[in-house]
Amino acid sequence: MSFSPQLTALAEYLAGEFDNRAQAIADPAWYVHLRMWLRPVALFSEDSFTLFAEQANILKLDQPYRQRIMRLQQKGDADAIQVQYYMPKDPDTLKCAGQNPALLNTLTPDQLNLLPGCILSVRQQEISPNCYKFTATAPPDTRCCFTYSGNTIQVSLGFEATKDEFYSYDKGIDPEGKATWGAIMGPYRYTKRSQL
Repeated sequence: MSFSPQLTALAEYLAGEFDNRAQAIADPAWYVHLRMWLRPVALFSEDSFTLFAEQANILKLDQPYRQRIMRLQQKGDADAIQVQYYMPKDPDTLKCAGQNPALLNTLTPDQLNLLPGCILSVRQQEISPNCYKFTATAPPDTRCCFTYSGNTIQVSLGFEATKDEFYSYDKGIDPEGKATWGAIMGPYRYTKRSQL
């Protein structure tokens, strides 16, 4: 399958190692200094680009969290891109795979749980020739929930991406619908430090 230039650009923009150092220094009360990895993996390659995502507090790089899989797909025409999230069935087996990509070499689709409501629709804006800004938001009729350690967790997902920056709007939602962690005071503003 041939991929649209927009889907290919999104995959390239997302693949990398990022941190939010400037934001954490400017506003440490609200933003922890994080490192985030979005590492390409060879899954669903017949119709998608797929990334392994993981993040860690800069002071605890050996204790990463939020392992997830992002599958980027074209839907219909070139302007219709969606991101489908998956969760590893055993996140501990992939712990530190952002820093140690060899851990991803044996990853197969049957080691993942599809998260049906955890899906984003991506809009793109061409800001100069072959240069885009992508905005990913949840469709209005979806609800992202998953089970972790016996608890059902709801998450509000979203991001913006350009060639050099990634803004995460992800946040945890409590049963009353209030945000409890994540981008409560606005997005986490990551800068790409290296291309992966």
